[in-house]
Order: sequence, then C-alpha cells, then structure tokens
Amino acid sequence: MNITRENIDELNAVVKVDIAKEDYAGKVEKILKDYRKNANIPGFRKGHVPMGMVKKQYGQAVLVDEVNKLLQESLNKYLTEEKLDVLGNPLPKEQENFDWEKEEYSFEFELGIAPEFEVNLDLKKPVTKYNIVADEKMVNDQIESIQKQYGKLKTKEEVAEVDTVAGTFKNEEESIENETTIELENIKGKRNLNKFVGAKVGDVITLKTKSLFEDDHALVNHLNIEHDKSHDLDIEVEFTISEINERELADLDQELFDKLFGEGKVKSVTELKEKIKEDAAKQFEQQSDQQLMNDITEALIEATDFELPKEFLQKWIQTVGEKPLTEEEAKEEYEKSEKGLRYQLIEGKVVNENNLNVDFNDLKAFASEKIKQQMAQFGQMDPSQKELDDIAARILSNQDEVKRLSEQLMNEKLLEFYKENMKFDEKEVTYEEFVKAIYK
Repeated sequence: MNITRENIDELNAVVKVDIAKEDYAGKVEKILKDYRKNANIPGFRKGHVPMGMVKKQYGQAVLVDEVNKLLQESLNKYLTEEKLDVLGNPLPKEQENFDWEKEEYSFEFELGIAPEFEVNLDLKKPVTKYNIVADEKMVNDQIESIQKQYGKLKTKEEVAEVDTVAGTFKNEEESIENETTIELENIKGKRNLNKFVGAKVGDVITLKTKSLFEDDHALVNHLNIEHDKSHDLDIEVEFTISEINERELADLDQELFDKLFGEGKVKSVTELKEKIKEDAAKQFEQQSDQQLMNDITEALIEATDFELPKEFLQKWIQTVGEKPLTEEEAKEEYEKSEKGLRYQLIEGKVVNENNLNVDFNDLKAFASEKIKQQMAQFGQMDPSQKELDDIAARILSNQDEVKRLSEQLMNEKLLEFYKENMKFDEKEVTYEEFVKAIYK
C-alpha cells in the first residue's frame, strides 16, 4: 500500500491511496474459506462446496468490503500520523469506469485543512462587562412584595385603588363563568380602575377584556380560558364582586427578618436592603456572564481573521446529512454555520494551548456541585458525600448527560479563563439598563 498527498493550497489537499493485491488478498481468501466451511448450497455437503462456486457467489462482495475497511483504516492512520488537522471528513473523488476486476486499485480523497492562525485576547476594542446591581426602586419593590406576601387581608365594604377584589367573571356567549381574585394594581388603565373604585359587595361591573390587565396573559387565569384564546380577545364580561380586602403590609421587624433569613441573620431594614442587593447580584450574575460570553465570542470571531476551505466545506455539507443537499442548499447551510465553525476553531485553539480540557474528575465534581445546589432548593441542605457520589454516578452513566454537563463545564472554564486574561470595559448598570443595552 502507498499513500501520497498533493497540497493544492494551504487549505486544500488530495490524498491518493494505492492498494495492491497483497494488501487484501490474504483476508479475502480467509473469509471465503470460512464461507465455504459454513455454506449451505443444495447438492453439496456442508464444507464441500467448490471454492470456485463460493468465489463466484461471494467473492466480489467480500473483496469490496475488505478493500473499503482497509481503505478507511489506512486513511485514518495516515491522518493521525501526519497530524493533519482536517475539517469535516475526507471526500472521495468520483472515478469513472471503476473496475473491481482489476487487482490493484487507486482511490483519491479531497481534504479540507484547518487554517493556521493566532488568537489575540488583547482586543483593540474591549468587550463590555456588565455588573448588574439592584437599584433603589428594585429593592423597595422587593421589600413591598415581601410585606404583601407576609401581610394580612382586612375585609372592607368599599373598593379602593390598591385593594384585592374577589368575584366572578361571566360571559354567556363565550361560556365564561369563573371565580377569581384580582389585585387592582394589575388592572390596566385609569378608566378600568375607576369602574372598581367605590364599588361594594354584590355590585356588577361591565368590562372590556382587551387591555384589561397589565399582562394580557392574566386573562387565561382570571377567565379560565385557553392560552391561545387570550390573544386579542375583545369581548364584554361582567364581574360580580363577592369580597373586598385591603392588604395590610407586614411590619419590617425582627420577627419578619428571622422568618425570611433565619434567626439573627438580618437585624435592620438597612441590613435587609443589603441582603436583597446581595441576592439580586447573584441572580443577575448568570445573565451577565451569559451576555459576556456571547459578546466575547462575537468579538473574537471579528478580531481573528483566517480563511476557510469554503468550497470543500460546501461539498462536505452536501453529503453529511441523512438527506443529500443541492449545491444551493449546501451554500445556504454553510453561510448559516460559518460563524459557528469559526468560533469552534478559535475555542479549540484556546482550549488546547491553555490546557483547559475537562477530565472525568472535573466532571464528577461539577455534577456533584450541581446536584447539591438542586437538593438545597428542596430543603436538603447537607447531603452526605456518598449520597452525592451515588447520584452523580447514575447521571454520568448517561452519555447525553455527560455531553451536556461537559459542555457546561467547558463553557465555565473558558469564561473564567477569558475573565482572567482579557481586559474589559466594566459598567455597573441596573437590570433595566442592562436589558436596554443588550436589546438596543
């Protein structure tokens, strides 16, 4: 066997594999002899079928199979030994009038070679790193929400703007009849709100469903209708008041603080506000990190310039799926996936050059930590290491879970590496400012 390579350019090459009779003849002969021993052909005793008949019936199929196996094994070995970093898979070149009756064969494969490039993390324009903080309004809203949650309801005779009203929605034509409770602060528009203010138990209020609530999806629960039906629903409904309550806010005292955070952990409103800010920062960190990773990805793709074997990749895309694509479909698919491929190459280079690989011990520790966090959400604050190890072992026996967790862990390792090795334009923003910035 002889393998040679012709470099077309820096990104494309053709590998030629020459296979001689002595490369495959022994294996083919052995398989045919095994066939002869076990063949059941009418008129012949088992094991006494003439070899000529066995060759005529099975010879070419065995030859093709063995040559293809030999071809695949030798090509993979060659790529490994030559340390060729190829994109996609080798594509066999079509050969007209190929003749399996010959004893020597030549096969050619097109290769797409990964480009050589450097990744520079010192970007001319630093990526913005958003540090999201809870502003005074968010903190105060959270405190008010806590006070409402732990407060008491006081029955009233007449509705005021901030009350809670229980009653029944009705519309005979749409077969709507549903008991519900409405927080009047969720009513949209002064006109709708004014219909409630001053009303008493037993009063019937006629309302339009369109734009009745600040959140249109609230109609689903209040009217007990299907989700799809709530969109643009514009009918009149009657609401009969059965109960009026004023929500008395809970006092911001030590009893409430202990109930929320444990005994003595928070001792004043000032400490409560700091605790809320601290918890909010942890919740926002995940969103901030995800946006940072997205922005780093885009910035590195833009800053790292290299060519790809475009034509080869489009030809490879045509053949790689379950259903072959046309040239035009493959071109469209390449254009959609080119940016992702570029980042895969950049990420691979960063990972390899900085030893950021994920090993099994890393993965096991990562899985255990995730399990511990989930158990804490359900009140299991101190699981034993054996318990964590047993659950992690079950999870890591599933290859899909291994793949998912490996990707998460690699993403965390990469982000940590970027944070340590890149310069950022850091901005402290409120959550509202963050949303405006990323969806500008």
